[in-house]
Amino acid sequence: MLVSLSIRDLVLIDRLELGFRPGLCVLTGETGAGKSILLDALGLALGNRADAGLVRPGAPQASVTAVFDLAPAHPAADILAEHDLAEHDLESGEAQILLRRTLGADGRSRAFVNDQAVSVGLLRQVGDSLVEVQGQFEQRGLLDTATHRSLLDAYGGQDRQAARVADLWRAWQEARAQRAEARRALERAREEEDYLRDAVGELETLAPRPGEERELGEQREILMNAERLIEAMRAATESLSGGEGGGTGAEAALAGARRALERLAETAGGRLDPALEALERAAVETAEALAQIQSFSADIELDAGRQEEVEARYFALKELARKHGTEVDELAGVQARLAARLADLDDGGARLAELERAETAARADYLREATALGKARRKAAKQLDRAIAGELPPLKLERARFVTRLEAREEADWGPGGLDRVAFEVATNPGATPGPLGKIASGGELARFLLALKVVLAEVQPGRTLVFDEVDAGIGGATAHAVGERLLRLTRERQVLVVTHSPQVGARGAHHLRVHKESKGDRLATLVSTLDAEERREEIARMLAGAEITEEARAAAARLIAADAR
Repeated sequence: MLVSLSIRDLVLIDRLELGFRPGLCVLTGETGAGKSILLDALGLALGNRADAGLVRPGAPQASVTAVFDLAPAHPAADILAEHDLAEHDLESGEAQILLRRTLGADGRSRAFVNDQAVSVGLLRQVGDSLVEVQGQFEQRGLLDTATHRSLLDAYGGQDRQAARVADLWRAWQEARAQRAEARRALERAREEEDYLRDAVGELETLAPRPGEERELGEQREILMNAERLIEAMRAATESLSGGEGGGTGAEAALAGARRALERLAETAGGRLDPALEALERAAVETAEALAQIQSFSADIELDAGRQEEVEARYFALKELARKHGTEVDELAGVQARLAARLADLDDGGARLAELERAETAARADYLREATALGKARRKAAKQLDRAIAGELPPLKLERARFVTRLEAREEADWGPGGLDRVAFEVATNPGATPGPLGKIASGGELARFLLALKVVLAEVQPGRTLVFDEVDAGIGGATAHAVGERLLRLTRERQVLVVTHSPQVGARGAHHLRVHKESKGDRLATLVSTLDAEERREEIARMLAGAEITEEARAAAARLIAADAR
């Protein structure tokens, strides 16, 4: 419920602090006193469109702050959680939410939820979950046909069934998408079948391996320089071993040096031991180097005839990689992917048939549940129409007719909401064709139609504050009394604010605000007063008598208030 409204520099308002209580709050005042300014202010805080003309002349900006109590499990709490906007805890300790809007003289506005900057769109989303304004110029709430289906489902108790239908719709669409993608993939594969078979055959014949390019490159380099390598190794072998000419090689020289030192090692007192150990290590390393050279030399001579074969495979792999727009090391992966696509093609018909069966089953599940939901909706629609019909005569709408219209949609228009299009329609004259609420009913009639709807739908969205603007336009007497009685009934489920010119409605209020204007220097200012019991009686008397309040009017006002108090 709305707890408070703080207004700064808005039109004729300098500074205004208003508090609100549960129950029915009535706003009264003479025509032109500025009641609409309060609704404009509240609308700004709820995310309505901003107009620079609302800023008080001479002020740099206007601001409006609205504070709401949040009932347990209120939809606004889910929106706050979704957007990481913590609830605002005031000193009362109750869960509350603070909406603030600033509007500059240049027309720029900023929006805040719990003192965190947000988009105006998010502010409006939060505002819509907190307040519903019903009036002849308000196209949201019950006048928005997009809400009628969910309202009917809530009234008829079909919320869970509707959610089930929405889930089945999404499952059907997912199955449809999978089937369509599989069909497209199969068609693409069939268009490329010849290419796939040729490419996979070529890759299987060549059988590339990861790392093979590097191996072939090394072999190719060795084979291209085989003669020079063999000559170098022959020279190295002769230097180490002495060669076939009997020359002295490194091995013999090391052995001779070691023998010469060993003969005198004992006489050197161990001083020659390190040198002998080094000579021994050198002899071992020399023998190892000689063995490696001889092994490499044998390999080169063994593979010398493979140069042409290595060259051919090396360049064949390079060409195949270029053909597929990849690296040689990636060819094995390309082969696996193309082979998988070919396998899909060979088995594609079976998989597609399986997905088509799944889609058909999903459609049947959706259609079954959506058809059942449609039957339940038609039953609930008849009940709603009867309930609304019972509310119309006391509201001076006895010649009017309310109809909940359900139209079966074409399959192309089916959706998560089911098979039906739902709209609330009215006919204000006997025999007339029912049409949309906002187009058929006049301003006063529309407000009373909306009131009747809200009374019947009282338990739907009970957490929102209801605001009625001019719900009593053009009526009086018993009809105004019926309007007030129904507004009071609505307060069992929620807080209700009503702008009224009717004393019968005003007398029903548990909380009464009077809007009036006063001169401040050379200009007018809009003020709002919270009325006590005596002031309230005087205001009701003014509404009864007009400009000159008589004692008879005061007595009549007292009787109205006393009667409504009972």
